[in-house]
Amino acid sequence: MDTIYIEEQISEHPRTLAILKRYPKARLVSIDRYNEVFNNASQNFRKQKQNPALILAKKEGERVLPTPDQYHIGGQHNYYFSHMLNCIYDCRYCFLQGMYRSANYVVFVNYEDFFADIETITAQHKKPSWYFSGYDCDSLALEPITQFVEQCLDAFSEIPQAWLELRTKSTQIRPLLNREAIDNCVVAFSLSPEEIVQAEEHKTASLEKRINALQQLQAHGWKIGLRFDPLIQASEFERLYGRMFEQVLSAIDIEAVHSVSLGPFRLPRDFHKKMIKLYPDSKLLSAQLEYNGTHVSYPESTEKAMIDWCEATLLSRISSEQYFPCVSS
Repeated sequence: MDTIYIEEQISEHPRTLAILKRYPKARLVSIDRYNEVFNNASQNFRKQKQNPALILAKKEGERVLPTPDQYHIGGQHNYYFSHMLNCIYDCRYCFLQGMYRSANYVVFVNYEDFFADIETITAQHKKPSWYFSGYDCDSLALEPITQFVEQCLDAFSEIPQAWLELRTKSTQIRPLLNREAIDNCVVAFSLSPEEIVQAEEHKTASLEKRINALQQLQAHGWKIGLRFDPLIQASEFERLYGRMFEQVLSAIDIEAVHSVSLGPFRLPRDFHKKMIKLYPDSKLLSAQLEYNGTHVSYPESTEKAMIDWCEATLLSRISSEQYFPCVSS
């Protein structure tokens, strides 16, 4: 990182100091609140993406929020939380590019406050509750710098009624392999055919490397999840996705997989408009899409055909108890 912005209130936080040690030559800029940099209107997302800065901040207010109704893997009480805003990867379909003005990375260093909130919410329900990490970022991609997952697992190991999903495309799995697996955590990989990885998921690990990571994690005792999301329309769709399903499912112990989900490609309408301006030549974003209320998606018949085919193919190999479609009405 060439530049690191630091909120004054956490400038002496042990986690801040540990991160700064990794970048002794970085230009340090003191700020009052991260919003003054991150939400500044005069920013160019694409230019910033080429050399993003790091912003170290404290997350105030609500840190743990309810998920949409369809976003679950079997739990009754479901929440998401984000220790970081923005992702080091550059997936062309990612909604974060339409949500944020800035491509800079925000890391909220007050992890302990997130964990305290999770403990409080879980105690209120008095039954298992689910917490999803990886909504506004990739859970593992920046782990060598943040050490978030390592400390998150320590916290969740003390709250057995709280279940954690770590959503990722990263192969930064060493922190997981260096410790004993905990029962209340699922490491879930977002997976796409390799042709789509190369065309649309820039800077991410290949499908082969993600499969290898899944194999290592499963061998080490971790629960794993398969997230085929978003489904991307492509020529020879069935061939591409059929081959991917075979690659993934033949490489792991299917019966031991915790959960499998499918999700269609959808974007909030306003986000799509911003992303088209960022990528006017993108075939994905300028494909035959339809406005459906506040969202943009493939035509209903196209989306249904994709989901139905993938669902039938998967359910010929996995049990219905393992399957959780993430499809909104």
